[in-house]
Amino acid sequence: MAWNGGHWLAAFGTLHLLTLSSALLEVHVQQAIVVGVEGQSITLPAWYSTISTKDPYVTWYFERPAGKEVQILKYFGQVTSINDPQFNGRLRFVYTMPSKNISMTIDKLQEADSGRYKCYVDINDDIGSDGSNSKQINVTVLVIPSVPTCKIHGTSYTGTNVTLSCRSSSGKPEPRYSWMRAAPASQVFFAPAQDEEKGTLTLTNLTSQMSGTYVCTSRNIAGSATCNITVEVTSYSNTGLIVGAVIGSIAGICCLGILVIVLIHLYRRKKRESQEDTENEIKEDSQAPKPLTWAKGNESDMVFKNGTLSSINTNRDHKAYNSKSPSDTASVTTTTGSNLGFKPTYLTDRAKSTTPTPNMSSHSLPPYVVPQNGNYYSNTPASREPQHMANGHNLPAPRKEIIVPSGVTPSNLVRMGAVPVMVPAQSQAGSLV
Repeated sequence: MAWNGGHWLAAFGTLHLLTLSSALLEVHVQQAIVVGVEGQSITLPAWYSTISTKDPYVTWYFERPAGKEVQILKYFGQVTSINDPQFNGRLRFVYTMPSKNISMTIDKLQEADSGRYKCYVDINDDIGSDGSNSKQINVTVLVIPSVPTCKIHGTSYTGTNVTLSCRSSSGKPEPRYSWMRAAPASQVFFAPAQDEEKGTLTLTNLTSQMSGTYVCTSRNIAGSATCNITVEVTSYSNTGLIVGAVIGSIAGICCLGILVIVLIHLYRRKKRESQEDTENEIKEDSQAPKPLTWAKGNESDMVFKNGTLSSINTNRDHKAYNSKSPSDTASVTTTTGSNLGFKPTYLTDRAKSTTPTPNMSSHSLPPYVVPQNGNYYSNTPASREPQHMANGHNLPAPRKEIIVPSGVTPSNLVRMGAVPVMVPAQSQAGSLV
C-alpha cells in the first residue's frame, strides 16, 4: 500500500503523542490505606515515573483533623528536612535520596498520627497533568487495650448473686471482653451470663465450689490485656464470726480511747487542784513583828483585855486616882466573861516609860499573880533592868507589879463575881499557844 503525505503526517503525530505521554511525570502508591499499631512503625509506599534525569523536589504533607495540610518531610537540593514538631525524630525516607522510590517510614506511632498523607513530586523539565504528580494514603493507628480493672459488686455469701466487671480505659477500636475461671477448675462463660461489650459476668446462687480466680481479657485487633479477681464464697456463720470480731475490736479500741481520755482529765484536774492548794498556803515570807516594850517604873499601865485578847490599851502618862469606894473599880473581862474589879493606887511620881505599839506579837501577856497578904498585887516596885536581845529581837521587860489598895481583898473580889484565870500567851503570828 502506498503512503501518501497525509498518512505519513498522521503517523508522525501519533508517534509524537506517544512519546510525550511516556515522558509525563506520575506518582504511584502501592495501597491507599495503611494500618499501624501505636508504638510500632509503618511505611507509606510511593514512587514516581519520568524520563527526566534531574533531581526531583519531593514533599510529604499531613492533613490534620481541621482539614489543614502541613508539610512534614521534604527533599530539595540534596537536603532532607522534617518541618513539623509532632514528627521530630520519627520520619525518614526508606531509600537514600535522590531516588525514584520516595516511600516514607513513621516510627513510634501515636494515635494522633492517624489521618491523610499526601506525596508531591516536581521536576523542572517534566511536569504532570491532571494531578498525576501527587497521591494520598490514609493511615489508621490502632491502640492496644490498656490493662483493664476488675471489680466485684456484691458480697459473696452462699446462695447470693454477685457481678464481676472489667473495663479498659483506652483501646482503638473499642475492645471486647471475655471471662473465664482459671485452673484448677477452668470454666468458660457465655451469654447471657457474660456481656462482651460491657465486660460483666453475673454469678448466681453462689456455692463454695464457685470459689476461685476469674480472669477477664480485653481484646481488639491491635492486641489484648488481662486482669483477674479472686472470689471466695463464705457462709453466713463464718461471716457472723468475722463481723463480731471486727465489731469487738472496734469497741475495744473505743473503750481504750475513752479510758485514756478519762485518765488525762483526772490527771489534769488533780494537777490543777494541787496548784490551787499551793497558791492558798500561808507563806511566812514577811519579817517577824518587833516585840512590845513594856513600861518600866513604879507606876503601872492600865491594861484592858477582852475575852479574845484582841486589844491592849496602854497609857503613857498615868495620874493617881482619887480615893473612892472599892466598888468604883475598873473592869477586867476575863476569858470566862466575869468582871474583876480593882482600883490601883499609883505613885505620886510619874513613871515615864515607853509605850509599846498595840499588836499581837510574840510577847506573852502578864501572868496571873498569886495574892500576898490579902492583896492581889505586891507593893514591891519593879526594877528597871536593861532589855535583852534574842535572835535579833528585843525581849520584853519583866512585868511591873501594880500596887493595889488594901481595900481590895479576895473576899471583895469574890463577892463581885471575879474568877482568877491564867492568861494564855501569844506567838509571833498572833495565835494563842
